[in-house]
Amino acid sequence: MNEDLRNKVVVVTGGVTGIGGAASLAFAAAGAKVFAQYLGGGPELAAIEKAGITTLKLDLTGEGAPQTLIDAAIAKHGRIDVLLNNAGSLVGRIPVTDLDDPFIDKVFDLNCRQLIHCCRIAAKLMKEQGAGNIINVTSIAARNGASPGGAVYAGAKAFVSAFSKTLAKELVSHGIRVNCVSPGTIHTSFHDRFSDEAKREATRKTIPMQRLGTAEDCAGTFLYLASDKASGYVTGQVIEVNGGQLMA
Repeated sequence: MNEDLRNKVVVVTGGVTGIGGAASLAFAAAGAKVFAQYLGGGPELAAIEKAGITTLKLDLTGEGAPQTLIDAAIAKHGRIDVLLNNAGSLVGRIPVTDLDDPFIDKVFDLNCRQLIHCCRIAAKLMKEQGAGNIINVTSIAARNGASPGGAVYAGAKAFVSAFSKTLAKELVSHGIRVNCVSPGTIHTSFHDRFSDEAKREATRKTIPMQRLGTAEDCAGTFLYLASDKASGYVTGQVIEVNGGQLMA
């Protein structure tokens, strides 16, 4: 069902570690030409580059960084067929009474502002191409709220979901589909950093499948949404990948 991804140009932000890294490897295995942005690569970088994936180390919150990313991908491959906006972070768990503008700005710059600009720039190119596909990563926190200390992150991810649905309406007449993937509790370095073992175990017990997700659990949904053959009639949707966590 995903053979139409062969030779498609796929840009993945946060495309070396965690969910983004798994997505980059899955697209490469499907024959796509993958261009992965990253900031902190870690040991995963070697596996990504071994798979023939082009990488760019870049802080997407820097001035003009989204344009730099898209320009680099175009310079390498000449077009962009799929943009997967995965880059984002909780940044920190801060009680609402301790929030300040610098922290709020950091969360929104990372999870929203750079994503808006990546979408804006890519959409212009995709309009010229007459086709394209944008996939944005939101979170189960956008629907259920985050754990205490994650209010700004949850709000930012809710923005991503609503922004994406509106973008889908705006771009559909240009042959561009826009969808979201909403992971549940996926055990990556994100949750190693922001959730201790006791919290992860407590969450696991609430999930009907009785396990936390893996980054690879999300990869198939990205391939599905990127494939016009598999999901050509799907746009403006938020696909939940959470082992049944929303039923709990």
